[in-house]
Amino acid sequence: MSSGFAALCLLLLRTGALGFAVMPGKSLNQSLNHQEITEKAILKSTLQVCRALAQAEGTDLTFPAKPFTAKAVAVACGEPQSSKSFRQAIIFIMQRNVRVDIRHALNGSFHFDDEMFVGGRKIITEGLLAVKASNKQENFEAARQKLGEILHPLQDFYSHSNWVELGNKLPNSNLIRSDTSIGNIADKSRATCRNCDGDDCRNNILGDIIEEKVLTSGYFGVVPFLSTKPKGKCSHGGAVDQTSDIGPKGGINKDTFSSSHGHLHTDAADLAIAATSGLLEDIRGAAGDRPFLQMLGISKGSSKALCFVIDTTKSMSDDIAAVRTVTSSIIKSKVGTEDEPSVYILVSFNDPDFGPLIKTTDPNVFKSAINSLSAAGGGDEGELSLSGLQLALTGAPSNSEVFLFTDAPAKDKHLKSTVIALIEQTQTVVNFMISKVLNRRKHRNDTMKPLKIAASDAQLYRDLAQASGGLAIEVTKNELPVATSIITESSSSSLVTLLHAARSPGKSDNFTFIVDETVTNLKVYITGRSLAFTLTSPTGESEGASQQIKKRTRSLITASQSVGNVKTLQLKRQVGLWKIEMASSNPYTLKVIGQSPIDFLFDFVEASQGPLTAYDALDTRPRAGVNGSLLVTLTGSDSATVTEVALVKSSGSEIKGVVEPQGGGSFLVHVDMMPSVEFVVRVKGQNDGVDPKEVFERQSSTNFRASNLTVMADSDSILVPGTPFSVPFSVMTSGVGGIFTIQATNNRQFNSTSPTNIFLETGSSANGTVTLSAPLNTPSGSDVTLTIEVEARGGEDTNYVVLRFSILNTVTDFTRPVCELLSLQSNCSDICSLSMWELSVQVTDGAEGTGVERVSLRQGNGTMNTSLTAGSGNMTAASGNMTAGSGNITLVSYSSSCCSPDVELLIVDRVGNVASCFYSIRKAATNSSQTATTSSSQPATTSSSQRPTAAVVSLSTRAVQSFLLCLSITILGLSFLF
Repeated sequence: MSSGFAALCLLLLRTGALGFAVMPGKSLNQSLNHQEITEKAILKSTLQVCRALAQAEGTDLTFPAKPFTAKAVAVACGEPQSSKSFRQAIIFIMQRNVRVDIRHALNGSFHFDDEMFVGGRKIITEGLLAVKASNKQENFEAARQKLGEILHPLQDFYSHSNWVELGNKLPNSNLIRSDTSIGNIADKSRATCRNCDGDDCRNNILGDIIEEKVLTSGYFGVVPFLSTKPKGKCSHGGAVDQTSDIGPKGGINKDTFSSSHGHLHTDAADLAIAATSGLLEDIRGAAGDRPFLQMLGISKGSSKALCFVIDTTKSMSDDIAAVRTVTSSIIKSKVGTEDEPSVYILVSFNDPDFGPLIKTTDPNVFKSAINSLSAAGGGDEGELSLSGLQLALTGAPSNSEVFLFTDAPAKDKHLKSTVIALIEQTQTVVNFMISKVLNRRKHRNDTMKPLKIAASDAQLYRDLAQASGGLAIEVTKNELPVATSIITESSSSSLVTLLHAARSPGKSDNFTFIVDETVTNLKVYITGRSLAFTLTSPTGESEGASQQIKKRTRSLITASQSVGNVKTLQLKRQVGLWKIEMASSNPYTLKVIGQSPIDFLFDFVEASQGPLTAYDALDTRPRAGVNGSLLVTLTGSDSATVTEVALVKSSGSEIKGVVEPQGGGSFLVHVDMMPSVEFVVRVKGQNDGVDPKEVFERQSSTNFRASNLTVMADSDSILVPGTPFSVPFSVMTSGVGGIFTIQATNNRQFNSTSPTNIFLETGSSANGTVTLSAPLNTPSGSDVTLTIEVEARGGEDTNYVVLRFSILNTVTDFTRPVCELLSLQSNCSDICSLSMWELSVQVTDGAEGTGVERVSLRQGNGTMNTSLTAGSGNMTAASGNMTAGSGNITLVSYSSSCCSPDVELLIVDRVGNVASCFYSIRKAATNSSQTATTSSSQPATTSSSQRPTAAVVSLSTRAVQSFLLCLSITILGLSFLF
């Protein structure tokens, strides 16, 4: 993005020119913004899914008090340990929503400006296909990214078009379907507006447009003398819109209360919330309830992933056995508890291979994958350890913890900066289990060599561990089983970092950390050799050690363990300020962790100042030597607040920022100067929910640094297999000019081309392009992560940009499956428990369809059976489902007690098109007939085989509209709940 275009974007965002406002807590006149609209819809939709799951289990869900928060919703869903990951997912989706205003400011299709209804819907429907495909492959990060992107135009439709002015009270459901008409769109030559009456634009849309229900939107332009619009057309309106001074003058946007049609802002925002909920409901139907919640960061057990990256060469037999043991232990002790990992990830590596990445939510599948590992081969010293780690970092959720096992140096050292870039972007902790053997693997000459990882090779692993806030544990093969106990400890839920520091070269230094009332299970990890330390508790009691601590003298340290180069201390829990004095000339790391629900999330952001502040989360390092901004969000408490944020340098000095509350637990932090040396982020705050107010302190595990290089890149986020995919990028330096090295890598090893170097003068920029090509057989729903790195001569300065792209095969099936009612029979009496009713339905996906994939019960407590060409199945749970195989015709039979008179079938085809079919034997108020309705695209028919006493009302267009009306009212209102 050029500096001129960036300035233009900031101007637009300051004035709120492109859509609903874009910063929480900064809305004009309490107008709703994109973040608030998105969050409200996500919280409501999540509660609906959790309620359905609870009812399926025979319980009910207690709704939290309004206003809803991520923590309150996670607690109501019975998953309080997911509150941090849930909040993180919401923030990510909101950031991607707002990014549309920054990256696509002048593309009318992303905002439904300039009557670009077809282009706007195409963005939504293609993105929706990508979201569904990503969820199917459990690539939830990619799904969230694309979801945020398509929510922006969906929401802008109600502010920028005249949908509200036409008297519509419900969302336009056809915006998420590409096989239907959006509406009666105004012809390019048809006039739609008249001049506003001064500042009053209430009646500037022409009467015939309103009467004939013609759809139009405002035109928008920002360049004086170049901005234009067709004769007689409406303008967007506002100070920046240059078309608003061209007759017809004025505008029709409803972005805020002060907008041209601001009197309709609330109506537009409410419809945007309802439309967002409707899109989420469609995604839910395609994914299923549990995967839908996983996409939003809510899962059974811990939100943490269990991720192993394992060397499988011959000398690693003992290590693999230790991994099997610890995996069995974790699965046995954690499954079914709040500490159960949400996802399991395994990546193996050797030379010349690495991967594939195995990712599953099923612990038994993961255990089988571990058990199937075998150690073989080897023949030289180096292995592709960083390639395996790169794959794991791009496949694991953000804020994960990875354990890499090896006894060999990295053969792919050139990936070090790529791995560090991914560590910084994902804020993932990486621990290295470096084991030693007496004899090294056989070489090609069949001789045996003793293991000796060179100091530089071992230092590579130490550097990466330090960058991530992890441990580099160096042990013998015999010590490894003891060291793996750290893995079990790290899989506990709600782990927080209270202190993380390193000194290399070593030196004596003093450190402090605060333990608050919420912190339990306090542990200290120290790595290094020949270390001495002294601990001082908040009460002034001290305890020290040179090498060993005698058990009888312990009072602060309740347990300790030494293995290899790491010492673990379990501390007595005392609330207050602790001190630890390290005395050593050898390099060491110090890490203090505990368990607490209170933690924080943050992103480095680009921020502009004004009445409507906009921000965009960086995919790169912030600029060094200038001011910068962070967006910090507290998790785990609705009453806590941030009082201080500091960037703590590797030397121990710190730079404190200015904290501005933004509402909703978010705080914008401004720092005068971003340091070019390594630093961590430390947050202090107080819990206002207790008296006296309690002080807490948390720290990032990951180390960061700023750069004098600026790297920017952007591209369409959907990649089609077999089609070359271009990613343009730009590089600028504020430091010394010269030739800079370019390295572009992707985690899928797709063929790619890119420049290898670029010349820059100080303050100037240059452009380049990376071209990727995914093989034709790449599964739809996969994703690829591209890292573009720029390095100054001598490696004195580096920067990067990390981009994730969804992979989507061309889709031709856009129609929903169809239900055809074959029969509905009932024999109900006054005593409902003694009588039954049943129905038979044929489900098809059309001659050109991809086939029915899943039939499930969205509502109903009876027994469902399915039969198809490829086989049959049986399902009795109200929320159960049946994978239907490859056939295009599925026969569904359902029977139930008359005490449960309703049933709703949910049908999903292989590309995620969803149909809902509802049937009931309830007696209508005006007659005694039973009813059957469906939201499929074709009407159901009546079978002559059904009993005369159980007549069925054939589905008409009006019935479809009535059903959709009820569904929309449910989504829009639910006033008795929300």
